[in-house]
Amino acid sequence: MIKISFATVLRTALALGVLTSLAACEAPPRRDPEFAVSYPAAHGSPAQSQAATGAIFQGGYDVALFEDLKAHRIGDILTVRLSESNQAAKSNNNAVTKSGSSKLDNPTILGAKPEFLLPGVLPLAAVANNSLETDLSSSNDYSGKADSKQSNSLNGSITVTVADVLPNGNLLIRGEKRLNLNQGNEYIKISGMVRPVDVGTDNSVLSTKIADATIIYSGDGANADSSKVGWLGRFFMSAAFPF
Repeated sequence: MIKISFATVLRTALALGVLTSLAACEAPPRRDPEFAVSYPAAHGSPAQSQAATGAIFQGGYDVALFEDLKAHRIGDILTVRLSESNQAAKSNNNAVTKSGSSKLDNPTILGAKPEFLLPGVLPLAAVANNSLETDLSSSNDYSGKADSKQSNSLNGSITVTVADVLPNGNLLIRGEKRLNLNQGNEYIKISGMVRPVDVGTDNSVLSTKIADATIIYSGDGANADSSKVGWLGRFFMSAAFPF
């Protein structure tokens, strides 16, 4: 039988923990397929792989001479200027009071009170003046109070691509920016719908002009892990904790 001491197990666990932490800190940024870049419809098509024939027009290499440079086709690039600022405050105060009372007098059975005589039972009057008289009462009080305040802001820019063009001309956009910093990775992800008229002459649009917008700012690594509550703390703060 092989015996392993507790000290050996502890040292092994610590070593694995250190290696895991180092690996997490040095991990490269991950790509999210939900916000992947969109390529033009002719990207990778047989038209692009054909050899040049010498003609003026070549399939897949069209150039618009009388159009502006604003994004309007699948695969076009568009810059989103993030200008998000949100503030919210909520206060709630509840109070509920409920009380009730019920009383049932000692009944008369066959013309006689049960405290005098019950068939086959000793007279109830002989046992501490017991009877069938009942008196019930209840009272409940509840009070609750909640106060919540939140403030968020996000500024910067991210360049995305047009994923689709709707029949009315609106553009579906999506994109992701990945930054590898000293202690981890930072991610900015965005998707939504843009009207062509909201795109400026510099081919940019404000994030406040994006419909059905999804904006995600997240990170991983040592800095992100240090700001998260541990799994045991999350259990005590969750609805699953019964007290």
